[in-house]
Amino acid sequence: MELLDESIMRYVESHTAPESELLKKINRETHLSVLMPRMLSGHLQGRVLSMISRMVKPNRILEIGTYTGYSAICMAEGLAPGGQLITIDINDELEKRVRGYFSEAGLTNIVDYRIGNAMEIVPQLQVTFDLCFIDADKENYSNYYDLVVDKMTLGGYILADNVLWSGKVLSEKPDKDTRAIIEFNKKVHDDPRVENVLLPIRDGIMILRKK
Repeated sequence: MELLDESIMRYVESHTAPESELLKKINRETHLSVLMPRMLSGHLQGRVLSMISRMVKPNRILEIGTYTGYSAICMAEGLAPGGQLITIDINDELEKRVRGYFSEAGLTNIVDYRIGNAMEIVPQLQVTFDLCFIDADKENYSNYYDLVVDKMTLGGYILADNVLWSGKVLSEKPDKDTRAIIEFNKKVHDDPRVENVLLPIRDGIMILRKK
């Protein structure tokens, strides 16, 4: 289910700051050469991530789910001077491609790109974060949230992608991934440690601010 009419989406994107040439390249090459290109953040969501990062001016960002690096490059645009972005992905088949994109973006010394299981890597991180983006396997959304919420600075922001799951969150007979998203949405909505807003951007972005 598309949340916006295609013509409205074209209008929205035509009135949104354009992608950089590198981001256009990543967008194009992901759709041509990588499985499940719908996982890419893309133009509108990428500019939203960039805008939020620029508003927060984070010293340190955590991303769970790198895919082809598009969203990491967008969020890195708002990093404070001397800042760092740690991004984690379990798919080593994309590593060479993604490291190449980070190099083209001039982020080799800024992005700490780790291949492995985020459930094992995140607990080992002995730092705090001002901004976190969760965009990985839906079954573990609640687990990822539990791991990162105590690593966020007060006033820090957690963003979670795909929280509308193509509208399937309204299904009367949800499948496993949909149930995981529904449970995550309820969990964070009821958590007194954060305040939240669910934005119907693309496939839904939950924004959480740690109190």
